[in-house]
Amino acid sequence: MTIQLYCFGESGNAYKAALALELSGLDWKPVKVDFFGGQTRQPDYRAQINNMGEAPVMIDGDLRLTQSGVIQDYVAEKAGKFGGGDATERREIMRWVLWDNHKLSGVAGMTRFLMNFLPEDKRPAEVIAFSQGRLKAAYGVLNDHLDGRDWIVGDELTNADLSCCGDLYYPEPFGFDRSDWPHIDAWLTRLSETPGWKAPYDLMPGSPADRA
Repeated sequence: MTIQLYCFGESGNAYKAALALELSGLDWKPVKVDFFGGQTRQPDYRAQINNMGEAPVMIDGDLRLTQSGVIQDYVAEKAGKFGGGDATERREIMRWVLWDNHKLSGVAGMTRFLMNFLPEDKRPAEVIAFSQGRLKAAYGVLNDHLDGRDWIVGDELTNADLSCCGDLYYPEPFGFDRSDWPHIDAWLTRLSETPGWKAPYDLMPGSPADRA
């Protein structure tokens, strides 16, 4: 049975799940969520798809999972990839996934939204500046960790990488310049050279061009 992933192109969190599915080799297909049209706020979406009113949502037969990290964990279990080689690596992957959700993508996604998907007169400059300061610190942590490493955990691609890259391939400006962070830049290049890799707007339906 084909796995369904409810997602939309602009979502870095959805991209984490979609990229894990795509690179895993599992049979899956995206289902577009009209986030900007308010679909996730509708009662039927919350009743039938996700009571948290969010995307991504993965459906595999009778199983329904939400939250990108949970979906990535399921993909790792089902495909036998990206989950680490032993218990120590699995815990270290979880550590980086939790860090990413709190310090990196959790801030980057919001900042990218505020800077690009709100009308210019509604963009809160002080909030954006504060968020960019937090992100600069997070970029520094990740860049330092990747010094001398190919991957975040262990010797191969894992969910730690697929989580932390979630917002960093997007073309919209949000204060991240790869050239400022050489170890992150090399890591993103390495990941994008993985067979089957696709950029967010090539992997999932929906893009800013749809609303232009």
